Amino acid sequence: MNDLSDPILFGHGETRGLVALDLVHNADGSDGMALFLRDGSKTLRNDEPFFPFVLVDETRLLAQNVDISVCPGVQRSIKLAGSGDFGCKLLFKSWKSCLDAVKWLSKATGASMGDPSAPWFFINDPVRQHLTSTGKTLFKGMAFDKLKRLQLDIECFTSEGYEFCNAEREGDRIIAVGLGDESGWVEILDGSRMPEKELLERTFALILERDPDVIEGHNIFNFDIPYLLERARRHSVKPAVGRDGSVPKCRPSRLAMGDRMITYTRADIFGRHILDTLFLVQAYDLSERSMEGFGLKDAAIHFGFAAKDRVYIDGAAISREFVTNPARVMEYLRGDVAETGAIGGHLSRSYFVQAGILPFSYQDVCIRGNATKIDSLLSREYLRQQRAIPAPGLAREFQGGYTDMFVTGVVSNVHHCDVRSLYPSVMLTRKIGPGRDDLGVFLRLLEQLTSYRLETKKQMQKARSKSEKSSLDALQKTFKILINSFYGYLGFAQGQFCDFDAAERVTSEGRTILTNMIATLRSMGATPIEIDTDGIYFVPPHHAGGAVAQEKFRREFTQSLPAGIDVEFDGEYKAMFSYKMKNYALLGMGGEVLIKGAALKSRGLEPFQRSFMRDAIRYKLEGKEKEIPLLKDRCVKAICDHEWPLTELAKTVTLQDSPQTYAAKIAKKSRSRDAGYELALNAKREYRAGDQLSFYVTGEKKNVSVYQYARLVSEADPANRDENIAYYLAKLDALSGKLYDAPGSDDGQAEMDL
Repeated sequence: MNDLSDPILFGHGETRGLVALDLVHNADGSDGMALFLRDGSKTLRNDEPFFPFVLVDETRLLAQNVDISVCPGVQRSIKLAGSGDFGCKLLFKSWKSCLDAVKWLSKATGASMGDPSAPWFFINDPVRQHLTSTGKTLFKGMAFDKLKRLQLDIECFTSEGYEFCNAEREGDRIIAVGLGDESGWVEILDGSRMPEKELLERTFALILERDPDVIEGHNIFNFDIPYLLERARRHSVKPAVGRDGSVPKCRPSRLAMGDRMITYTRADIFGRHILDTLFLVQAYDLSERSMEGFGLKDAAIHFGFAAKDRVYIDGAAISREFVTNPARVMEYLRGDVAETGAIGGHLSRSYFVQAGILPFSYQDVCIRGNATKIDSLLSREYLRQQRAIPAPGLAREFQGGYTDMFVTGVVSNVHHCDVRSLYPSVMLTRKIGPGRDDLGVFLRLLEQLTSYRLETKKQMQKARSKSEKSSLDALQKTFKILINSFYGYLGFAQGQFCDFDAAERVTSEGRTILTNMIATLRSMGATPIEIDTDGIYFVPPHHAGGAVAQEKFRREFTQSLPAGIDVEFDGEYKAMFSYKMKNYALLGMGGEVLIKGAALKSRGLEPFQRSFMRDAIRYKLEGKEKEIPLLKDRCVKAICDHEWPLTELAKTVTLQDSPQTYAAKIAKKSRSRDAGYELALNAKREYRAGDQLSFYVTGEKKNVSVYQYARLVSEADPANRDENIAYYLAKLDALSGKLYDAPGSDDGQAEMDL
């Protein structure tokens, strides 16, 4: 296999076994970096100097009458070669003096610190700065199984009358803590046998004793860590779990996940990383679109990690179960810890590999966008060669990739072909890269990643052990993720080397290739169903029924492609329900159903709607269309006869703001009314931001204002059910209408002659 020490891709630093690093302040006012290094089974600390920097555009600063020579705190400056805008590197003694200089520049120019158009280039993270300057990367020379991973999960008691626990509520508390690690060690701390204060002290002591590099948890940022810290504060217990004896530092943060912006409480622990498996699951589903839900139980079932004898307890019943049978709660928690470890181990391998490439902490590798990662590689190489970095180009709109749908309804015998890295192939064969990349780093990186991935896949096929195969698979998947991000980087407005003209040329070439592929498929007797940027669902021609004929068809189709463009026939399905663009369902050869697209699997639906949609779609795919009215009849009966628990009809929401903040916004008419907040405002008990509540809709008419007729599930009277039957029947009608009105619903066949 090729040497993975190539500096342009894997960094020019030689330090091996680096598992974490953090900023330290020296007695003389300078700053350094504490490096934590793996030496066999030991973790050693080694401090080294740190010289933070800012790059400035002297031409633009002079035009604004800003004299850089009087910038405070500058120790020395270095002139950088090349045509880039940021051609002067200012070095500082400490991180504080560097931040003070950026604030001075901001005040002098009127540009904010985070303004991408500001006449300076500044990496606002000391760890990333140090890794960029030194070329060091984490985990060099390490295997994934040498990483010390600790899983953490807690269970809490909820005061009567509330549905969900809150650390600030006097009557709520932690009743169990589960810890485990990669060695198979598990310890469950039982709150029925020790007071909460002792439980907290033991938890923090165990973290120090196990000395993990990374702490994993599912929703650990927004739940476990804030809850632990708040309860520790109440009991005056110091959570000194940092490798220097410090406590975690928390701050509000945001994470872009596709088209969603997730708010969370970021926590940082000195010398360690925190990995939220909830974020990993959500990132996984962005590309796969196959998850039923993002919760720990849903994910464990999806990936096949749920044990057959797994103990399940409904979240609302945890407190009652703890009072009557605490041992069962402990077994339930043991399952949570095991599943967190399994999911973390499965999904984090590619991020582990990325941390060996990118100048980020492991924690940040897991949450940074792919375009930002590409930008960091380009910037690192330019700084290594002492070259000036360009300012971002002007953003503009341009036509995107080719997507289209040709057939709707249910189609049998569907195949899928994927154009292997279409845009990267176009960029490499047509030599399309950023216009201001004077060194040609962009295309060199892309070419090397592509070469490494192909070679890694070959090595993976030859691997004998499961461990070696898994490591190589994580490596090639990492390369694939980065490779497929290069096109997106061209249109990334915050990227220093972004180039919208180049991005437009790439999509134009891609559209031409895909249009010709559709025409070729049709000329060969195949029937295209849907195309989405680089993948095509189609029905093969009648004459390609046998294995030999099919192979001949695929070979001839592949030979028709332009040089450098290759396809992979990566899926065959019994049937496909093509509903609308990017919304479809597939019936696998083994009977499994895969549903993609928000229109068919919206998580905003109530549980009974999701169940109905899932079952109805299976009937359509299996050619059992006549079963759908019977399914609906059963649902109608269940609603009318109150056969389902209210949780099947209820929505669960999380209060992002406090009810008081919501009320203030309503008074200013800056937002619309919301059922969850209205219930929280009018409840007999106090609700805070972060609380969850479940509600259902009452009344008798199908058209009601939900916020006026909503009622908390916790306040319902099981003996006197009052849910709005007409409302829920109308929702069922609307949902079933989606399927009845879909093309091909009359006889289960699509609008085509097959």
